[in-house]
Amino acid sequence: MTGLAFDYPWMTYMGEFGANLRRARLDAGLTQEDVAVSARISLFTYQKLEKGESNPGTPANPRLQTLLALSAVLGVSIEDLVPDLDRPRES
Repeated sequence: MTGLAFDYPWMTYMGEFGANLRRARLDAGLTQEDVAVSARISLFTYQKLEKGESNPGTPANPRLQTLLALSAVLGVSIEDLVPDLDRPRES
């Protein structure tokens, strides 16, 4: 890894996470509600994760338990959901 996770803009990182989450959900042929119910989180929480935000302008910060549940429901590894820290990003 070329730098620490703290070197990356968190909002950008979580936006990429949300896009990866949405892509995995669509590839699995599931609705947002399907994923939320199966992962035992609220639909509102899931929708915010797909947006990469917890509140407008505030990046999401999901718990490890949530990441594990989402990866299991979607049939992908956590690595498929979280962005690659080695890839350069714009600030």
